[in-house]
Amino acid sequence: MDTLAGNARLRLHVLASGSKGNCSVVEDVATGDLAMLDCGISKSAFMTRLGECGLDATRIQALFVTHEHSDHVKGLGVVTRGLAKLGVVPKLYVSNAVHAASSEIRAIENTVDLRHFAAGDDIAVAGMRVHAFPTLHDAAESFGFRVDCGGDSLGFMTDTGIVTGEAREALARCRVLALEANHDLDMLEHGPYPYYLKARIASDHGHLSNLQSANLLESLLCDELEQVVGMHISETNNTYRLPNDALSEVLRREAHPAHAQVGYQAKSTSV
Repeated sequence: MDTLAGNARLRLHVLASGSKGNCSVVEDVATGDLAMLDCGISKSAFMTRLGECGLDATRIQALFVTHEHSDHVKGLGVVTRGLAKLGVVPKLYVSNAVHAASSEIRAIENTVDLRHFAAGDDIAVAGMRVHAFPTLHDAAESFGFRVDCGGDSLGFMTDTGIVTGEAREALARCRVLALEANHDLDMLEHGPYPYYLKARIASDHGHLSNLQSANLLESLLCDELEQVVGMHISETNNTYRLPNDALSEVLRREAHPAHAQVGYQAKSTSV
């Protein structure tokens, strides 16, 4: 693993990001401890990509769920059972509403260390402080997270149609930002989806477009920022190049030294 300089205590490993499944891992590079964000992929994909990132599954301390949609929780059962066989029982953090709305979570509630959180909570786990903030999505509830550790900060937000005030405040002055860049507006408008689905995606309770993500990035530029990752990219209504170009253009235009890249559906990305 490369040595990180300065206050770079945290790494983000995007194991999968997109409509077919989402899972990311935050690493404290000083201790090797890990916190997962969502678990919507198979045990095989999870273990394979975790290994590709050089991460040790036995160091997983916690798993945070953003919301109950299946692409974010459908791997919970198989992955937590696989971790249990390794002697690992991470704390599973969900909101009360997401718990009630998710059959996947209810199916494992008696086999995991289940904890509840609410918007605005600060959770101390794995040597990190994880702050939950609300997003706006067509789910029972949905959340993004800010992770702070040893003077380093990471902001993570997907699955929101607009940027809430709480989200903007939580994402300020982060060294690493993972921001939804779900769709290209023109591709969505002229793509194959039925009208009702196009309207849902573009609504205030849908997903951020490349343009919205770029505008958000511009408002969050700061001296601390080093890495930005475009997330939850649609394989139908976007390409991987378009959000990367949109985010990179903001950095180029503002002469900011941060680096932009994207999270993929079928391979891992580490920053």
